[in-house]
Amino acid sequence: MVKILFVCMGNICRSPTAEGVFRKLVAEHGLDEAFEIDSAGTGPWHVGRPPDARAREAAARRGIVIDHLRGRQVCAADFEYFDYIVAMDRANLADLADLASREDHHKLHLMMSFDAGFGTEEVPDPYYGGDAGFDRVLDMIEAAGAGLLAEIRRRSALR
Repeated sequence: MVKILFVCMGNICRSPTAEGVFRKLVAEHGLDEAFEIDSAGTGPWHVGRPPDARAREAAARRGIVIDHLRGRQVCAADFEYFDYIVAMDRANLADLADLASREDHHKLHLMMSFDAGFGTEEVPDPYYGGDAGFDRVLDMIEAAGAGLLAEIRRRSALR
């Protein structure tokens, strides 16, 4: 089983969106049983809260349900448990690198490193913008999610 943790700052916009998108993607490929997928935030502000309503609505328009997810903060055990820890931006990646042991740094990745089509390294935080930002984040995460799945399949026995 491949275990993936998606991480943003508060775990109410980007990372739960990535969790939902990737769950849908692996289900479409018949790989549900091959993955454990979760999301978390680097900060404690939204622990126990559902994803932002705008993120839920944008995801639902694409057939992705994230209403049941609840925010949580990254913890020390995550670095040992997960195979891939995927940050939405460089600030989150730096926070994760500070928390992780050197032995676990190979697990840390930027989401957009799995897709070159958008020409950016970071998934922007849509929290303070309008609804269009949530759709753009979904576009980016869907593209990078497909790249991440392809990378995992290339590196493993998953077909």
